[in-house]
Amino acid sequence: MLAASLLLFAAHAGHASQPRDGASLNGADAQIKLVFERIQQKQLGAALDEVDRLVARHPNFRLAHLVRGDLLLARARPIARFGNTGHASNERLDELRAEALTRLRAYINRPAADLIPRYLLWFGPMQRHAIVIDAKRSRVYVYENAGGTPRLVEDYYTTLGKYGIEKNLEGDKKTPVGAYYVTSKIPGSKLPDLYGWGAFPINYPNEWDRRLGKTGYGIWLHGVPSDTYARAPWASDGCVALANPDIERLGERVQPGVTPVIIADRVEWLTPTAWRVERDTFMLQLQAWRADWENLDTERYLSHYARDFRSDGMDISAWGAHKRRVNAGKTWIKVALANVSVFRSPGKQDLVAVTFDQDYRSNNLSQQTRKRQYWVVEDGRWKIAYEAPVRGSKVILPESFPGKSP
Repeated sequence: MLAASLLLFAAHAGHASQPRDGASLNGADAQIKLVFERIQQKQLGAALDEVDRLVARHPNFRLAHLVRGDLLLARARPIARFGNTGHASNERLDELRAEALTRLRAYINRPAADLIPRYLLWFGPMQRHAIVIDAKRSRVYVYENAGGTPRLVEDYYTTLGKYGIEKNLEGDKKTPVGAYYVTSKIPGSKLPDLYGWGAFPINYPNEWDRRLGKTGYGIWLHGVPSDTYARAPWASDGCVALANPDIERLGERVQPGVTPVIIADRVEWLTPTAWRVERDTFMLQLQAWRADWENLDTERYLSHYARDFRSDGMDISAWGAHKRRVNAGKTWIKVALANVSVFRSPGKQDLVAVTFDQDYRSNNLSQQTRKRQYWVVEDGRWKIAYEAPVRGSKVILPESFPGKSP
């Protein structure tokens, strides 16, 4: 029997909790899952056969080589701990152990197929997929828009900021938490080898981050160097790094400017019934805001705005005065919302980001605007704390980009 910490964990974890099937694992994750299963079943020869196939397919997968070394060593004598090869530094072995246990826990504790991240309240019709990142599990989950209902289609191991999450300051080497969007795609041919297959920048800092005074820039989803298969769970400078085969596969589902990226400390899962309640409760508030505006009921319309509301330099007092003045000259208003998407932002505060195409028509003005709002809970009710047109994002290099001037 192996005494290595990883192999003991694999041997005993399954007795407490069998994996729950969601989407099927992909690529190397699927193969290393088979290795863990064979170890759990005490079929060490079969485990070695599986890991041999994994090494042949991904020769730069260092974790697989280390597991293979342990399995070979176990033929001759018991081993004291996982990675007992003597050929790697303690720091590197610790990183590989962390990766191994993270992958194994993700396999053992996979979310049930019918559970839904509470953040994905409403897909826009053009949004085919959403990306949800669970920092505690070092896992990227990909959800398909299945007629408005999120459906898990695949998930991947990932590396996050070396100093954790909740990015606040430039250079803190943390990964942000919040609701973001992929802004563009950068092929690997235009990047240093550090970024592997390529990159998908996201819009950190978003409008709410800037309101909170958060700094930093250049947060990307990207690959890894060509001589590496994967990195330790906490090893990036704040970006989200995936194995090159995984980021390539993920890229097939990403729509720059459209695909949301939700980054959470620990994903909160809801049953379909609870998710529908949260979704419908919020959508009723959004519809009430639109209807009160369209009905020229100015005071009811303004009651949808939070006390600390901000919009392009206006606070709630200035906003109210502006809207009362504008509406006084209206005899009728029609407001239509299209391509609506609604995503809850993870974190301690109840915060929802709403994006839509607004078609505003009145007796003296017609205007089409792409708009974003952030809603918060105030006095037990959802209210708007930020509202402004969506502005384009430009590609910004990560803080640690090679050769970048400080």
